[in-house]
Amino acid sequence: MSDTPARTLVGPAEALPDGQQTAVDIGGVSVVVVNFEGQFYALRNNCTHKDFPLLGGDVSMGRITCEKHGAKFELATGKARTLPAVKPVKLYRTQVEDGQLYVSEL
Repeated sequence: MSDTPARTLVGPAEALPDGQQTAVDIGGVSVVVVNFEGQFYALRNNCTHKDFPLLGGDVSMGRITCEKHGAKFELATGKARTLPAVKPVKLYRTQVEDGQLYVSEL
């Protein structure tokens, strides 16, 4: 039996260029995948303040901004960095293998 968590294919890594984002479903949970400065990040697609999707929010300085009320979350840690959010968002693992981008549970 493998200890490796199940992976979800996002698609070719080159199809998500720097500054772009997309969402995938992992076990019934929407996950936003972001390419920021050549690094892929994956977070639960849900602001912890008012249950609003993060997909489409501005990404800058290593943070994604919820469009609803302006809460910012660190891409690398999921930590809330501005009010009104105070709770972190869940992180997911990203992996590029043979040019394909995958996301899985941490």
